[in-house]
Amino acid sequence: MAHATHIPDGTAQTTRWPDRRILDLFGIIHPILLAPLAGAGTPSLAIAVGEAGGLAALPGALYQPDELRTAIAAVRAGLPGRPLNVNFFCHTPPTPDPVRMMRWRTRLAPYYVERGLDPQATPPSGGRAPFDATYCALVEEMRPEVVSFHFGLPDAALLARVKATGAKVISSATTVAEARWLEARGCDAIIAMGLEAGGHRATFLGTDVASDMAGDMSRQVGTFALVPQVVDAVGVPVIAAGGIADGRGIVAALALGASAVQVGTAFLFCPEAKTPAVHRTALEAAGDDSTALTNLFTGRPARGILNRVMREAGPLSGDAPSFPLAGGALTPLRTAAEAEGQDDFTNLWAGQAARLAPRLPAADLTRQLAADALARLNPAA
Repeated sequence: MAHATHIPDGTAQTTRWPDRRILDLFGIIHPILLAPLAGAGTPSLAIAVGEAGGLAALPGALYQPDELRTAIAAVRAGLPGRPLNVNFFCHTPPTPDPVRMMRWRTRLAPYYVERGLDPQATPPSGGRAPFDATYCALVEEMRPEVVSFHFGLPDAALLARVKATGAKVISSATTVAEARWLEARGCDAIIAMGLEAGGHRATFLGTDVASDMAGDMSRQVGTFALVPQVVDAVGVPVIAAGGIADGRGIVAALALGASAVQVGTAFLFCPEAKTPAVHRTALEAAGDDSTALTNLFTGRPARGILNRVMREAGPLSGDAPSFPLAGGALTPLRTAAEAEGQDDFTNLWAGQAARLAPRLPAADLTRQLAADALARLNPAA
C-alpha cells in the first residue's frame, strides 16, 4: 500500500509545475482535477480533493436541482475560498421506443425469473437529466467557478448564460474534431478523454454511438495518442483523462503537452467516495484487461469492469434502449444481486489503470499524486 507524502498547500509548490495555465485559470495548487464520478462523487470527496490543492467536482447530472443546491452549499461550507467544478450532461432525451424497450425487457426476463422477480412488473425509469433552463438558473444562483459538460455543450443561449456568471467552461473531447468544435464555441479548456478512461465515452460528433456502437468503438483513440494531437489543434489548455492513476501518468501527460490531468478511477477507492461494496471489491481485483466498453447499463458506451451481464449479453448490445433509458430494467436485478454481495448487474465503472492507484483517503491521494509527479519532474529539487 502506498503512503502519503505531504506537500504543503502553499503557492511556493506551484512554481515547480512546468505549465501554470490550468493552475491560473482555475485558481488551484496542483494540476489535478477530480473527475465528477457520477454515482460515486460526494461533497466530502470534493472537499478533500479541493483542500489538497486539486479541483473539486460534483456530478450535477445525478442530482435533482434541490439536491444539487444542497450539495454545492455543503462544499462551499467545507471548502471556503476554493473553486468548485459542477458537471452536467448535454444529451438529447431519446424518443420513447416501446418495441425496443420490450425487446430489452424480454432479453432480461430470464434473470428476473432466476431471482424470483416478476418480469412483467414495470421497472423504474432509468435516467440522467440533461442540462436545461432549471439547472442553468441554479448555476446562476450558486455560481460555481467551473462548469463542465459531457456529450458536447448546451445550446448557445444556455451556454451564454453560464459564461455570463463568470464560470470557466470546459468539456470533454474524444477526437481532434470534437476539441476544435468545443474551442470554437468558447470552452476555456478541453478535456482530451482517451479510450482508457472509465465511465461514459464523451463522444458527441460523428458516428451515432447508439446505432453503430462497434464501428464507433473501433475508432476510439487512446489518451496518449489523443492528447498531443489535441494540443497541436487548439489554443486553449488541454486536460488529459484516461489511464492516469499515479505520478508517472501525470508526468507523461504533461510531457505530451497537457496542462493538467483529470483523475477518476483512483478516487473510487477513497473512503469519501460513494462506491458500492461490490464495486470496491471488483476494483481491488481489477487488472489491466478487466474492463470493457458496454452500453448495457445506460444505453451509451461506458467503460466498466466485466461482470456476468456484460459477459452473457454483450458487452455491447443492440437490444439496450437509447441513453439513458437502459438502466431502469436492470435496477431490480442490481438491487437483488447487491443484497447478496454480487455484482452481476452493477455498473462497475473503471478505467484501465485501476491497479496503479494508491489506496489512500482523497486528500492524501491528491497530495501523493502531486508529490510523485513533482519528484519526477524535478529530480534535483
